[in-house]
Amino acid sequence: MARIFITGSSDGIGLVAAQTLIKKGHTVTLHARNAQRAQDAERACPGSAGVLIADLSSIAQTKSLAAEANKIGKFDTVIHNAGIGFSQGYKKTEDGLSDVFAVNALAPYILTCLMEKPGNLVYVSSQLHSGGDAQLRDVEWKTKRWSGMQAYSDSKLMNVLLAFAVARHWPDVASNALSPGWVKTKMGGSGAPGSLSKGAELPVRLAESDSKKIGSGGYYSGSGRTEPNSAVKNEETQEEFLRVCERISGVKFPK
Repeated sequence: MARIFITGSSDGIGLVAAQTLIKKGHTVTLHARNAQRAQDAERACPGSAGVLIADLSSIAQTKSLAAEANKIGKFDTVIHNAGIGFSQGYKKTEDGLSDVFAVNALAPYILTCLMEKPGNLVYVSSQLHSGGDAQLRDVEWKTKRWSGMQAYSDSKLMNVLLAFAVARHWPDVASNALSPGWVKTKMGGSGAPGSLSKGAELPVRLAESDSKKIGSGGYYSGSGRTEPNSAVKNEETQEEFLRVCERISGVKFPK
């Protein structure tokens, strides 16, 4: 049985994945952005190993979350699931960033850098990553005209860039990204064809996989391992993303 940490596990796919993994006997630590959501998560996940609280739109709170997670000890798997959708308007964080970038892309980078290396890293992306801007221009959305859809697509491209960069730099870690499909979440909406349980299938499968057997640097969708946007395989683009995140967060990627 594995020790697993899931960000954004107070609702949606993260919650269902946590419930499923707990029922299978795994030790699952939850995450929520505030105390109320933490209480909701614990009620919804009897048998969890507890919940860590942090607002991932805050660089300082994300760093503190990494420290708290490390106090628990090394996890076998970390699922970077927390995310903000594309339907809301522009919202600036306390650090002056777009909250979509901060939560969806920068927070996974910070946690990856600062948490003790697990054997298995899972980054929840989206099919919409294919429309992301690989030029990585003004990722904070400080000067560009706001587009929720573009910001979301960009952030999901960054998830795959991070997964592939980690796979290249850390050969002892299985690092993979996935698209859960269009499912009935707050992001996907009630008209989505897939259920939450369907959306949780891939995160659960990758979380349970033997890190030595699953391989690394893969992108998965409903049909299994598939080809992502070709830009994510460009090593210079991967390195530029790491440099951008280091500049903004002050956290250096440990190569």
